Amino acid sequence: MRTPWPLGFDLGRFTDALTPALVIRLDAVRRNLSRMIAAARGCDRLRMHVKSAKLRIVFDEAIAAGITHYKCATTREAECLLDACDAAGFACDLLVAYPHRGANLRRIVDIARAHPASRVSVLIEDTGNLDHDLDVFLDVNAGMNRTGIPVDSSELVLACAKAAGERFRGLHYYEGHVCKGTFAERCRQAAPLLDRLVSLVRLLEDRGREVREVITSGTPSLMPALAHPGLAELDATKHRVSPGTLVYFDARSAECEELDYEFAAFVLSSVVSHPAAGIVTVDAGSKALAAEAGSPVAITPEWPGLAARTPSEEHLPFDVVSGESPSRGTLVALVPRHVCPTVNLAEAAWVIDDEREPRTLRAADVTARAHELHERLASQAR
Repeated sequence: MRTPWPLGFDLGRFTDALTPALVIRLDAVRRNLSRMIAAARGCDRLRMHVKSAKLRIVFDEAIAAGITHYKCATTREAECLLDACDAAGFACDLLVAYPHRGANLRRIVDIARAHPASRVSVLIEDTGNLDHDLDVFLDVNAGMNRTGIPVDSSELVLACAKAAGERFRGLHYYEGHVCKGTFAERCRQAAPLLDRLVSLVRLLEDRGREVREVITSGTPSLMPALAHPGLAELDATKHRVSPGTLVYFDARSAECEELDYEFAAFVLSSVVSHPAAGIVTVDAGSKALAAEAGSPVAITPEWPGLAARTPSEEHLPFDVVSGESPSRGTLVALVPRHVCPTVNLAEAAWVIDDEREPRTLRAADVTARAHELHERLASQAR
């Protein structure tokens, strides 16, 4: 990972802020969206995942940038994005890229009906989940073994495509386990997985099933997929990539040397303790920073000599491995290792925009965070 990374904003404006707090740099978001579009060689090859963005104000920026195709995971993400599109007079194409069933699937159908200007599709991985009128993508397991039909189970794929009939739109293929190593190493890891996908597309079309779209790739495998010759041979609007993290970027994504983005999301924290020689502790533990992606859970651009230890719920100790120790009360901006669940932990964020006048500091709700309850059941509970 390249260091040092610039912070990109003045911490002085947060002297009276309560900590920990999520901070979003909207000007950096705008530039990251532009980089993402340029990497994909235009909006037509993007199906941006909004699991990271979460804020309505950031959805509005993606819409303003001209991105028309999206994917999400939760019912709340779907509703918030479609509300933003309706408010902008903008019709989007949204794939709910999660194998919802039962009440969750019925909720997606209700959301789609409430937003008829936009197109909503869902994932299936068997022939028994088609009791609705939405279009479908087949979820194909690239080897991550999280969801989907195994890529080598071509007859099941064909059966699902046939059962979907005219509602069959294409394939969803997430090679998220291609996430470590250099760019060249990730290209070598991704190549055989993407070769199998291209072969499956050809088989479906040889058997009379038109594949209108193929969706691949989160952040670490984004550029390897865009460089894959078999996918490059597909029509420009047939293959779409679906990064989400890059709207904010994070410390884990920065380990991919080919990705030149800006850190646009931080957790503002305060130094609360010097519990031992060579250790400082800040007030942003696992309730403010996602910890599931491993160590270090965060990096400190302005304090490169600090190395994060394992967090507890409200505390994150750092070893001072070089340089000075920040004094008690010092504000420290933390770049999360995994930004997506970190944003989900916050109810609201401070939003700064140093690109447009007037340069203001404002609070914004993280509108698409968490999971919603069914309104009917909630009213019964009351």
